Amino acid sequence: MSDSDKLAIAAHLHVLLRRKTGRVTDTEWMAANADYAQEIVRFARQRATEDNAPDLAEWADRLEHALHASPPAAQRRPLLDAAAHAVRARPEPTPEVPRYVGGIR
Repeated sequence: MSDSDKLAIAAHLHVLLRRKTGRVTDTEWMAANADYAQEIVRFARQRATEDNAPDLAEWADRLEHALHASPPAAQRRPLLDAAAHAVRARPEPTPEVPRYVGGIR
């Protein structure tokens, strides 16, 4: 399933949750982060049974299906680890190249 489809489902579920429960969610994060999306699915299903709102359960099912239909992300790493790796992988500047052209004014 494409990212735009997941984002559209997340946006629809966001609107339903906002109207029916007052809960504000992050649609972009919901479409990108499977753990966050799974927690929103759990919350939506819980509120669907408590508040007798079948549309919440329907859209929670759609989001869960979208999550499982997506190919698994390539090796996931925490953002800090990925940033540290990128900094370490950066080549050091060669000492013979002047850092400033014409000096500092």
